[in-house]
Amino acid sequence: MRKILHIDMDAFYASIEERDHPAWRGKPMAVGGRSRRGVLTTANYEARKFGCRSAMPVFQALERCPHLILAPVRFEVYRAESAKIRRIFHFFTPLVEPLSLDEAYLDVSALHSSGAAVAREIRYRIQEETGLTASAGIAPNKMLAKIASDWEKPDGQFELRPEEVEAFLRDLPVGKIHGVGRRMQEKLAALGVETCRDLQAFSRAELSQRFGKWGLELFERCRGVDQREVQPHRLRKSLSSERTFSENIETLAGLEAPFAKLLAEVRESREGKHRERALKGLVVKLKFADFSQTTVERASEVMEAGLYQALLAEAWSRGRGRAVRLLGLGVRFAEERSRQPEQLEMFSSSSLG
Repeated sequence: MRKILHIDMDAFYASIEERDHPAWRGKPMAVGGRSRRGVLTTANYEARKFGCRSAMPVFQALERCPHLILAPVRFEVYRAESAKIRRIFHFFTPLVEPLSLDEAYLDVSALHSSGAAVAREIRYRIQEETGLTASAGIAPNKMLAKIASDWEKPDGQFELRPEEVEAFLRDLPVGKIHGVGRRMQEKLAALGVETCRDLQAFSRAELSQRFGKWGLELFERCRGVDQREVQPHRLRKSLSSERTFSENIETLAGLEAPFAKLLAEVRESREGKHRERALKGLVVKLKFADFSQTTVERASEVMEAGLYQALLAEAWSRGRGRAVRLLGLGVRFAEERSRQPEQLEMFSSSSLG
């Protein structure tokens, strides 16, 4: 039986700023644009009590919390801390699949220790070496581990054993299933579906007929089925990062914060083992609320934020006002010799939150 961990840092950017600015501890603070036209990249737990959250415009956050402390983004610091945390992960297993700077899946099936014991040790080492806290989920697969990591947040962990899965899912709100946002919850509620048990009453054919391909995924997910393996980084012809949102984003401005985080992640990945590889193109991918998607690519030998923003604007215009459920940024590497083009590989990522 597989032992999968999902390790998620607690309010990562904000926690780093609180650590480095002790006077801010215990006060509502957020990281993001300093102007009222900017957006929040993340907010600490005190700010979240006022309704402040990632991707929220600064002016809205200040309306909800006038005394909110705003810190500028320091991606170089966040990348450095993320590198320390990943070294801790790799001490325990080579099977590490980073989702972003602040979370990752780990397959620890080969270790004799229990998944819960490994998670406790990892969280202890993270706090000792960085002064930051992490939460963990332990389960037989990636989907369940990710749900579990949110159960005892912040600074906690929750284990879901194989024999507990069926009972656990019965009363689990469908909104906890990755990919089921507010609008999908409304559609399911109209069918009388509030929990996974309610959703399990529908056959595969019924869900497929109502929701297409997504219906087939729902059929599996509400039963806790997830066959995906933990995929560690490997050399590839393309490199990218993507994010599926827990709630669809309905404006181009609302994509600003996740855009900045993804661009930092792609840069970090490239500056690691891919530093010496020449680029030949940049890519932006959007998936809309109706599950249609578009990809825009332009030739470029450098990672220019301005060009990425232009690609994002073009991709957004193709949606004709449709809300966005997924954003991806990537690069293509130049080939050393002529080869067949390869489809861009996108890393699967956590919902913002």
